[in-house]
Amino acid sequence: MNLKRWFAWLCLALMLVAEILLFRAGREKDAALTEVRDTQIQMRQLQKDLDELKNSNAGLQAADLAKSRKQNEILTNRLSKAQAMIDQLETEAAQAAQSLATARAALQLQQQHLQDLQTENQLVTDAGLTIVHRNTCINNLRLIDGAKQQWALEKNAPGDAVPTARDLLPYLKDGLFPACPDGGTYSINTVDAIPTCTVTGHVLPQ
Repeated sequence: MNLKRWFAWLCLALMLVAEILLFRAGREKDAALTEVRDTQIQMRQLQKDLDELKNSNAGLQAADLAKSRKQNEILTNRLSKAQAMIDQLETEAAQAAQSLATARAALQLQQQHLQDLQTENQLVTDAGLTIVHRNTCINNLRLIDGAKQQWALEKNAPGDAVPTARDLLPYLKDGLFPACPDGGTYSINTVDAIPTCTVTGHVLPQ
């Protein structure tokens, strides 16, 4: 049972780690997307500047064009890196989601197994309790029959005589008439007949 509880805690820990990874991957992906959008805006602005430079002085245009191309190259590299980061984050998020699904499935199986074990234990307990109650009731029937036989011997009662519970109290322990643990009703019956209980299976062997 300790191993099963340990396994359940392990599944919960895996689920927590997977949730954290998903949350972290989502934040990093959002940051990368923001950087991509900013880079694209800068590139559009740079393209606009390039277009304007084409209409400006030829000498200045060449210098500014070289500078703009350099900036464009830098921005292109940044965009490529950002896109690679997004791809990596998406892969990590997919892996984390898969790990989370696996952990949840394992936890559900563990919970079902524990529930099955509890049901089995309850059935075993109920069966054991039923046997104990039956044996207790049969022992009570023996006490009643013994008290009845002593009463008949003392009173010289015939075989068809039927004593009352009050008649048998002096011959029972502590002067108390026994009770069925399952709520059954006892019938003392005649001296020649064994006492009975209304609960099925609570029968005194003859």
